[in-house]
Amino acid sequence: MSISVIEQARIQAQVLVPLVKALQAELGEARANALVRKALGDLYRRFGEEFWKAKNESDLGKAVASAFKTYARDGALEYDVIEQTQDAFAFDVKRCAYAEFYKALGEPELGFLMVCTADFATAAGFGPDIRLMRTQTIMQGADHCDFRYRRDTDGAR
Repeated sequence: MSISVIEQARIQAQVLVPLVKALQAELGEARANALVRKALGDLYRRFGEEFWKAKNESDLGKAVASAFKTYARDGALEYDVIEQTQDAFAFDVKRCAYAEFYKALGEPELGFLMVCTADFATAAGFGPDIRLMRTQTIMQGADHCDFRYRRDTDGAR
């Protein structure tokens, strides 16, 4: 049985939280966070590209729904699907174990940096015509996260 994404995040946090805090102390918070965003962004964009290629699915709703089932495994996320079509997948996360974990560590800002910002990089890997809009996260104190994936049918990015 493969390890769930939430368990991977918990394991990674044991190394990444002290590393990021050390980088912040050495380089300053803004510079360190930018470095972490870039490094993780490149990694997660490649994950998105690999997922999209492996999925070989033109239906955006089906593809993203499949991806989020992986992130939700082991009760990590509870969410309500708002819209699922060929060109859209919209949902609200009502409970997030990733946020609960980082809040329990006393590090929700690092949780946002290392978990939530990955969503946009991963979506960028899905292709130039796929956009993610999200205005709030549980990690930042909102009561839900509002994910809105859409295919840009105009072809402009």
